[in-house]
Amino acid sequence: MTFLFVINPVSGGTDKTTWTDGIEAHFANLPHTAELLYLDGTNDEELLRQALADLRPDRVVAVGGDGTLKLVAEQLLDTNIPLGVLPAGSANGMARELNIPTDMEGSLNVVVNGEPKPVDLISINDDICLHLSDIGLNAQVVKHYEQNNWRGMSGYLRSVLKALRKRRRLRVEIDTGEDCVQREALMIVLANARMYGTGAVINPDGDLSDGQFEVVVFRQLTFWGLLKLFWRYRPFDPRHIEVFTATSVKIETQRRAYFQVDGEYRGLITKLIARIRPGAIKILVEP
Repeated sequence: MTFLFVINPVSGGTDKTTWTDGIEAHFANLPHTAELLYLDGTNDEELLRQALADLRPDRVVAVGGDGTLKLVAEQLLDTNIPLGVLPAGSANGMARELNIPTDMEGSLNVVVNGEPKPVDLISINDDICLHLSDIGLNAQVVKHYEQNNWRGMSGYLRSVLKALRKRRRLRVEIDTGEDCVQREALMIVLANARMYGTGAVINPDGDLSDGQFEVVVFRQLTFWGLLKLFWRYRPFDPRHIEVFTATSVKIETQRRAYFQVDGEYRGLITKLIARIRPGAIKILVEP
């Protein structure tokens, strides 16, 4: 088989030489071919499209965090090519969700010997979401993180503290087709998965392959409660949230709200339309 490894050199703010050396060493005694594609941050989509056309790989592997994984997944839609994950980013939420080993040898074994698992996507406005998207407080955190070029968990904490100081409630209407409600909230999450890349569990009952997603509405939360949400490795107190299960949703806000998709800030919006795309991508997991 031919494996195409798509490498984001700056993901997580760490050098990827160790990962690329590990890939080459792992494949040295295998009857497979490993091709390396380095992203440059300027024309990544075109680079990947051209590599897919030229190499026609059997498997494609994202080497980076959730942002790299999303970029690769977008190019693999409707191709039936399995997607592998090497968790080399600062936020590796999807790897956590899929129980991908965090060590190099373990994750490479999954890439080579794993089984393709159909995974749902959420189509949101003109974008796709593999993992978690939201409007409000966390999207503001993502904005600060990106604008200040902060890295790692300490960067996330600094972003959280800055967002908490400026937090504002949103007045929203949420229409799932079965429920139409008005709420005041600090943030609203569209959750295809269970947890953020930090390990904070936002949606304990989430399932990447159940053909639906959850709309998680955060209403009144204390300062310390919000810090726990972003920093504790356990499910958040359900008394502070309201959850709607949906296959589609329309959300409208009275004022413009911060919006992020899979850890990438997308700007200010007043309207969001989302629907599930069941089993839209196949990701390699342990047998």
